[in-house]
Amino acid sequence: MTLVALIPAHNEQDRIVATLAGLYRQSVRPDRIVVVADNCDDRTARIAGHCGAEVFVPTDNKDKKAGALNQALVPLLAELDDDAQILVQDADTVLNPDFVRCAIEALEDETVGAVGGIFYGEEGGGLLGMLQRMEYQRYALEIRRKKNEAVVLTGTGTLFRASVLREVREARLAGTIGGGEGHYSLASLTEDDEMTKAVKTLGHRTVSPDGCWLTTEVMPSVRKLWHQRLRWQRGALENLRDYGWTSVTAPYFRQQMLLGAGTLALALFATFAALNLALVGWGGLSLFWTAITLLFVVERTLTVRRLGWRAALLALPLLPELLYDAFRQAVFVRSLIDLLLRREAHWVAT
Repeated sequence: MTLVALIPAHNEQDRIVATLAGLYRQSVRPDRIVVVADNCDDRTARIAGHCGAEVFVPTDNKDKKAGALNQALVPLLAELDDDAQILVQDADTVLNPDFVRCAIEALEDETVGAVGGIFYGEEGGGLLGMLQRMEYQRYALEIRRKKNEAVVLTGTGTLFRASVLREVREARLAGTIGGGEGHYSLASLTEDDEMTKAVKTLGHRTVSPDGCWLTTEVMPSVRKLWHQRLRWQRGALENLRDYGWTSVTAPYFRQQMLLGAGTLALALFATFAALNLALVGWGGLSLFWTAITLLFVVERTLTVRRLGWRAALLALPLLPELLYDAFRQAVFVRSLIDLLLRREAHWVAT
């Protein structure tokens, strides 16, 4: 079995060394490491070469990350057998030392077509960075509750069977699934979310074992976070529109419906509370709602306890996370409006 790591990178000279070091520290190291230097005008390619990686430079790529990966995968897969494995990893991500070993073990189950990583936020970023780390921590717990099913074959780190990537492209060429003629869809803003649906649609399981965790970049500003989440959310909605309601997409549709219901509930609650205070005034504490609130606070605090006391203190007052949730819901509303009005979507690098 041959294992190849493929790292799409656009102007990642400040991060590529840490990313490659994470691969070199793997208990099972890749046989080859290929950095896909896409439209770089910095030293990413040179640094990657000095660190011992192969460098692939896409030709006239105008299709962002998906286009760069497609150009790299064509010659790569031509050299590999079906039992080869390909790790696709972002250049702003560091894998834990046992990531590859755990992913290979998961692929020993022949029903599994790909293994996605469980991502945690890197340190830094102040209050906004902490809120993102808390969100990612709860997302990891959600994956565990779903018996380690991979909800998304995240671009931060996913191990594929070479045969499955070939099968995806053949299905695109045959028109069974959309997205162009490459391995990754050129029609999606979120190529990893679309790839997940493609792999599942073709009958393969996707998993995220506990040992396949990694740390990735957190957005340092509200503006960058807005653009990142708008791309994620718009891409997720568009992928559901393109695939339609199927046994594979039904859970994703339900997830989006619950997000919409939560957005509506929070808006109604805020409106009712404001009107009540304005027209009736403060009526004192309700024992029932106080108990419900305390239970909610306990749950929010316990689910981030692994991040330390700072995260627990931030969860206690609720307000910071409520504002963060309101921000995410605003992203959902904006994405839904843009989709309904058919506004042109743009891939914005963060």
